[in-house]
Amino acid sequence: MKIFSLFTFLILLSSNLFPQDKYDGKYYLIPKSDTISHELQEVIVTGTRTSQKVIDIPYSVSYLSNINFKYDKKTSINDVLGFVPGVFMQSRYGNHDVRISIRGFGSRSNTGIRGVRILLDGIPESEPDGQTRIEAIDFNAVGKIEIVKGNSSSLYTNAPGGVVNFINNVYSPVNYITQFNEIGSYGLRRNGMKLNFRTKDYGLILTYTYHNYKGYREHSPDFWNIINSVFEVTPSDNSRLELLGYFVTGVIKLPGSLKLTEFEQNPFQAAPDEKNFDYRRISKKGRVGARFNKFWGANNINEIEISGYGTIKYFERVDKRYRIFNRYGLGGTTKYTNRQNLFYYKNEFTAGLDLFYQTGPIEVYQNVNGLKTDNLRGLTDETISNIGFFVQDIFYLIPDKLNILLSSRYDNVVFYDIDRLLESRNSTRKFDAFTPKLAFNYKFNPTLALYGSIGYSFDVPAGNELNNFPTSSDNGAGLINPDLQPQKSFNVEIGLKGKAMFPGLLLFSENNFDLTLFSSVIRDEIIPFEVFGSVYYRNSAKTWRRGVEFGSESRLIDNFKFKTSYAFSYFKYTEYSALSIKPDLSLNEENYSGNFVPSVPKHNLNLALIYERPIFINTDIFTKVSYQYVSGMYVNDKNSEKTNSYNLMNFVIGVDQRFGKFNLLLSTGVNNIFDKKYAGFININSTGGRFYELGEPRMYFINLNLGYTF
Repeated sequence: MKIFSLFTFLILLSSNLFPQDKYDGKYYLIPKSDTISHELQEVIVTGTRTSQKVIDIPYSVSYLSNINFKYDKKTSINDVLGFVPGVFMQSRYGNHDVRISIRGFGSRSNTGIRGVRILLDGIPESEPDGQTRIEAIDFNAVGKIEIVKGNSSSLYTNAPGGVVNFINNVYSPVNYITQFNEIGSYGLRRNGMKLNFRTKDYGLILTYTYHNYKGYREHSPDFWNIINSVFEVTPSDNSRLELLGYFVTGVIKLPGSLKLTEFEQNPFQAAPDEKNFDYRRISKKGRVGARFNKFWGANNINEIEISGYGTIKYFERVDKRYRIFNRYGLGGTTKYTNRQNLFYYKNEFTAGLDLFYQTGPIEVYQNVNGLKTDNLRGLTDETISNIGFFVQDIFYLIPDKLNILLSSRYDNVVFYDIDRLLESRNSTRKFDAFTPKLAFNYKFNPTLALYGSIGYSFDVPAGNELNNFPTSSDNGAGLINPDLQPQKSFNVEIGLKGKAMFPGLLLFSENNFDLTLFSSVIRDEIIPFEVFGSVYYRNSAKTWRRGVEFGSESRLIDNFKFKTSYAFSYFKYTEYSALSIKPDLSLNEENYSGNFVPSVPKHNLNLALIYERPIFINTDIFTKVSYQYVSGMYVNDKNSEKTNSYNLMNFVIGVDQRFGKFNLLLSTGVNNIFDKKYAGFININSTGGRFYELGEPRMYFINLNLGYTF
């Protein structure tokens, strides 16, 4: 209650101190010159299914340009998104296998990403069941990143936590070719090329990256080849056609999770089974797609977007089994938008249809010392289909002041597994739901807005989460767990975002900020648990999540900037009667009501001091010191163990030098300066007590990019 009272006070204070278009000689919000203060209202975001200015969107939205991370280490997603409030990442082994959670959604995943919809160039990188691996994301190709935080289930399938849209940089004002290199500790090496070509009617980006990393833990190297491309053509002033594609191939070795005693003794070691059975993932995947946009009518009030894509995925998953996945997918989206006055008021209506179908066989063999035997032990055809229809209407009740957003979505997700060796095990599960959302955005003036929303979310289990286990209601007879239900939640948020300027002050004269309070009540939360080392999933009754997110970027003084990101998360089980399975397959019931949700820190704070300025006409220098504090996290629903909190310090310095048409960017830095040993990833609810995986130790890196503009 105190937090909400403070929030109300801040709103009143902001609206009274900074009236629209007024300047009293001391404070104003509307700058008189074209400065970065216009960024909040001018940045256009598309991840909300329509093209809107950030200041007009009734959600908490963050936007990152590649300028924000051009000097930084770019090995993994947590190197780039660390300063987005409410987004918490746990990296396994410092490579691609990163857990992303937004407001706790996604924290249950012990591999891949769940609960957060991932897009690449607006096309789902997430599979039909919502699970995502992000090997194709290459930050040397990405031009901007849009992060929509909070419930987005009324717009996308399985997006209760939000949406992250990675957009490859085809919109360049100049033509250039760049050769980039990154080297670092523990054998890190990333090399590649990037071509960006632009004319009035055509645009092309083509990147290739080779990644090789020995890893800082035993049995943890990985290497990748990544190709990304986007070709854009504008047949007319009112239309656009894009052809998009990528191909990725690589291997990750898996060192596994450790017991507390093992972690304290030597956190760099690999777990015994992972080393002895040579746990690893071999991946090959590709995607081709096309998207067509067309505007027509007076003032282009009508817009249609049609996209289609095909995917091919080949995976080898080696643990105590040796599994081979071959998956083929087809998907598409059709979206129509009408921007026309309704009852003399500005109105924007959007309706769309999403389709995604994926099928393919899964072969299971025995693993003998990391090698596949010839004896086929399982052959399953797995099919997942998703059909979703959504509508969204934005009604501007008070012109340039208040808009009301109403969106809703219907999803139908079907799982169909066929056992080619035993037909009696064939299984089908269907899940469907309707998820409405109501939101508002009120602008006190062009750079200060109050927003809020209420809505429902729907999150179906992923395919691997539906694996059946011996004590389910059908005693493990079918392939698909007959008991696991979708996770549903009711979500409320209210926030204040804007740009404040105080030209009379020496410090903090310009400030861009976003403050959000949220509450989510989740029923049938999906939680992992283990049976004899194998991971299965169950529903855990009811959870209540409450939290505060705050982010700001301020001009401290002259060429210094100060960035802040803070999230407070108070997530507890309100009703939870847990069943555990003993070695004799008997069941034991425990009450976890009142316990904290594991793998979510109560406090996550990031601070950065940045200095950037031109020192000569063709030379820019940059330096940044950053700090992160993460409080301790519980490792299981029982709350029997908890990780230690940790503090990390990072530093980077760089120079951007131009020689006519040539450009040289050189940067170097060190992450985790004081070489803190901490649990960077939690393998939650491990019955064997293997919860802990070491976060990245001290890491030195150097970036060297050479570009040519033509």
